[in-house]
Amino acid sequence: MPRAGVWQQTWRLTVAAVVSLPIWLSTLALMRNQPGGPGTWPLVGDPLVALACLTVLLWRRRWPLTVALTVTVASTVSALATGAALLALCSVSTRRRPVEIGAVVLAYVSASQLAVGVYPVQGADEALWWVQIVVPALTAGIAVAAGAAVGARRVEVRSLRDRAESAEREQSARADRARALERNRIAREMHDVLAHRISLVAMQAGVLDHRGDLSADENRVLVRGIAEGSHQALEELREVLGVLRADPGRPEPPQPSLARIPELVADARTSGLDVRLTDAVAGTPPDSIGRTCYRIVQEALTNAAKHAPGAVVRVTLDGTAGGGLDIGVRNGPAPLRTARPPSSGFGLLGVVERITLAGGELDHHPTPEGGYVLTARLPWPDGTAHSHEKSV
Repeated sequence: MPRAGVWQQTWRLTVAAVVSLPIWLSTLALMRNQPGGPGTWPLVGDPLVALACLTVLLWRRRWPLTVALTVTVASTVSALATGAALLALCSVSTRRRPVEIGAVVLAYVSASQLAVGVYPVQGADEALWWVQIVVPALTAGIAVAAGAAVGARRVEVRSLRDRAESAEREQSARADRARALERNRIAREMHDVLAHRISLVAMQAGVLDHRGDLSADENRVLVRGIAEGSHQALEELREVLGVLRADPGRPEPPQPSLARIPELVADARTSGLDVRLTDAVAGTPPDSIGRTCYRIVQEALTNAAKHAPGAVVRVTLDGTAGGGLDIGVRNGPAPLRTARPPSSGFGLLGVVERITLAGGELDHHPTPEGGYVLTARLPWPDGTAHSHEKSV
């Protein structure tokens, strides 16, 4: 339980003292009519015991049950300590533990009965017996009810605070995940758009560096291809950044599809990659399947240009609605030994993620002769096929 502040302690102890004051004054008034008057104890000892009880209450949150029982027992000899006893009972009741509350209530009612012997009043034993039982029980019940209400409120506030902190942590975690997903999305988009183009430029630069027997026209063709590829890479980078910075409500440009694979192959051939396409697809798959197929072929050609420049690359597409779409990309060993460009690490990981999201299967491994083969199968639901124009 948190420690109460100075102001909170002060006003609670002040209320306890004020509540006790009428009881103490009424007791003095009743004892004034007794033979010998009230005596010294009600005027001196009673206030000193009450002051000690109020002081002990400062530690009621650290040792609630011990302080409550101590103050309640002390209230037997001090009418001015009655308020302190009620405050201690209220404090224990905030914990809402029936055994502790019952023990303090029993001690409080018993103390009120024993107080009659300390402050004897004529006729109290017969005429006011109901006051000696009902009033302490009633005041104890009020203190218990008030303490239980305060305890319930504290639990509710603590629960609301915990839930708010938990919601804040969850919101922070969701924001972190969203940022991570956005970074991965940007990385995949950058890889899909740029890796293919840069790999072709690197392959042309490698050929230009390792082939000393090329004619001037062939050198010019390679240099022009490098310049055009670099220019296209910059244009595509600008386009990707424009899409990533665009308003979420703004429509994105047309996405790649199965029909654009021949353009992808022709572009790779222009850059010097020997690609041979066999397209036996009957119909046109859904846009999501066609886009995934395009990205798979693009990544396979990118890896072939990186790791096997000059090798023959065979791309095979086959499938029909209801039977799935099969993709195969195979390349032989590299006849040219060029410096291997740095790997981004997002290529095959992105392909695996795309195929997994599409519900397909992927297999890739090196061949015995030193080449590489990648095969994939994507689901193609029946009833979604349209005419598919082939240009190989």
